[in-house]
Amino acid sequence: MSHTGNSSHLSRSAHAEASGPDSHAGHGGHGGHGGHSHGVSADADRRWLGAALVLITVFMAAEVVVGLLAGSLALLSDAAHMLTDAASIVLALVAMRLAARPAQGGYTYGLKRAEILSAQVNGLTLLILGAWLAYEAVRRLISPPAVEGGLMLVTALVGIAVNVAATWCLSRANRTSLNVEGAYQHVLNDLFAFIGTAVAALVVVLTGFARADALATLVVVALMVRAAYGLLRDSGRIFLEAAPTDVDPDVLGDRLAGRSGVVEVHDLHVWQITSGQAALSAHVLVEPGGECHEVRRDLEKVLQGEYAITHTTLQVDHAPERLLQVALPGDTAATADSAGTAPPRGPHCERAHGPVHRDGPHPH
Repeated sequence: MSHTGNSSHLSRSAHAEASGPDSHAGHGGHGGHGGHSHGVSADADRRWLGAALVLITVFMAAEVVVGLLAGSLALLSDAAHMLTDAASIVLALVAMRLAARPAQGGYTYGLKRAEILSAQVNGLTLLILGAWLAYEAVRRLISPPAVEGGLMLVTALVGIAVNVAATWCLSRANRTSLNVEGAYQHVLNDLFAFIGTAVAALVVVLTGFARADALATLVVVALMVRAAYGLLRDSGRIFLEAAPTDVDPDVLGDRLAGRSGVVEVHDLHVWQITSGQAALSAHVLVEPGGECHEVRRDLEKVLQGEYAITHTTLQVDHAPERLLQVALPGDTAATADSAGTAPPRGPHCERAHGPVHRDGPHPH
């Protein structure tokens, strides 16, 4: 008989409720849904993002005019970068509203991954803009135009102040969200760009070395590529449903298999619904005659307390009495009993999908 825990997704503040007795009759209970919330804390974040957006938009317009007058690619590249900053913040605000909508219809998780789409777009725009700026910088290194260093320096210094304020605003928002982190990385890189532009302008004023403008742009491009790689890597892991970076599925599976009453854990899947919201499902075999509900509650406590995984689905069954050992998928010989027959794996599946975890030494 199957004993399934369906979607025990309590918030961290509701761990105490999760450890309480199971209120469902029979063996089909679950850990409950009381007190949980997966919504984005959007109100405060929206205010901080809105403030940063106003600062960036106003200064960006002024910088385009000054960049054209000074003939500075570094200033124009900063303005272009600020345009992507503004776009990334707008995209983040839209994604927040989508992610906060309740689950309905065919979207059983809601639109929470809208923020991951936003992070990917931010990463891609950083790469595209970086490629264009690198091309222009190389072209200006070969044939440097005249640059008005004084005007460039004043504008860069003002830009540093504006970007420090905007970066501070975004740092106040919830940066565990890849959505917010994407916007933050845009603005932070723009701050670095202005610092580089100010240094280049100072070099131009003091030495007349016009190529410093293009060299500063190349430094900014390197920073943009680094930030873009991080965003695309982290958002890509979520889309591919990889385990959270701080969770080793093999270690986690062994931890669960070592709990009292557990014979085997297989079909273990752990992934992220969106940034900061992990989910887990697994098939658990307990000792014949063991108390399935008690084992399930114990495993949920481990997952919530040690791994902060609060959205869990555990199918719990009694292990077949003749089950002597379990091999990796495809190795039928190791699962045979002394009579040479392979015992059934139970009603869940004939073969495990991935490593099988048991107490004691075993292959992964």
